[in-house]
Amino acid sequence: MTDSIDLARLGGWMDEEGLPGGEIEGAELLGGGTQNILLRFTRGPGAYVLRHPPPHKRRNSDETMRREARVLAALAGTDVPHPRLIAACGDESVLGSAFYLMEPVDGANPTVGLPQGYLDAASWRHQLGLAMADGAASVGAVDHEAVGLADLGRAEGYLERQVARWRAQLDSYAELPGYPGPDIPGVDDVGAWLDANRPTSWRPGLIHGDYHLANVLCSPHRPGLAAIVDWELTTIGDPLLDLGWLLATWPDGEGPTTTNVQPWDGFPTADELVRRYSERSDRDLSAVAWYEVLACYKLGLILEGTHARAFAGLAPVETGDMLHASTVGLFRRALARIGRS
Repeated sequence: MTDSIDLARLGGWMDEEGLPGGEIEGAELLGGGTQNILLRFTRGPGAYVLRHPPPHKRRNSDETMRREARVLAALAGTDVPHPRLIAACGDESVLGSAFYLMEPVDGANPTVGLPQGYLDAASWRHQLGLAMADGAASVGAVDHEAVGLADLGRAEGYLERQVARWRAQLDSYAELPGYPGPDIPGVDDVGAWLDANRPTSWRPGLIHGDYHLANVLCSPHRPGLAAIVDWELTTIGDPLLDLGWLLATWPDGEGPTTTNVQPWDGFPTADELVRRYSERSDRDLSAVAWYEVLACYKLGLILEGTHARAFAGLAPVETGDMLHASTVGLFRRALARIGRS
């Protein structure tokens, strides 16, 4: 995919932005599971990571790039660990899409492979887990109005919209040829419980929107987070959904999970994550189970979309089957959480 990036035009744009000159060297694609292009390179004395939509853009790819860049710029000076934004280009004519440049982060994706310190010491793994709760709390603590993000999303009615919004997403899959319809135990029961038990009061704030161990980089030098990455779903809503998302994807030893990190011993329990979050935030956690169930519901219905696309020949069958199994697991988890609450 490096061929899809015109490095000469990129260099010309960097010159116009007043960035250090020179040849673009050492361009290499970075992995990590994202559909977007992450291209690391050096130019003169500087090192950069380019974030750019894939060659076959999604409908909202350019707007997503602009939103991500805006949020990263706004996070400067906050307690949220994030990649530092260097420059952004919303003009699609330069490289065919909106894009931005950020500083490389010295860190590793825990789901790809833990650095040696975490492999050697369960205490490092424990601290990494607690740092995940700290990270979620730090995002929710951002004064989104003060940093210029008041209009990033529509906070009014946010919780009220969730079940209907994602149920409509599930219903839309019926338009895909070959999809037999959802075979998801409990989908109606979970939706009904969410509507009946919705919190009546909450405080709007910044949310990451897809907060779990695959979307962070851990520091190889000390136990903790180097950066929270992949801000594609960021908006203004209820920040407790980030905590719920973390809990919904946190391995519990009772069944398959959407997050896999090895070794797992030493990581804190879900209850410890909630306690840690409560120490870092003044938000009311009395309805934390509701946010975990909502995260299971929302993520499960998103993943079911790939299963539906596989029936239509738009995604690999193996991937569709795997993600459908994750959806079923998430709804079983939601039903169990409802039972415990």
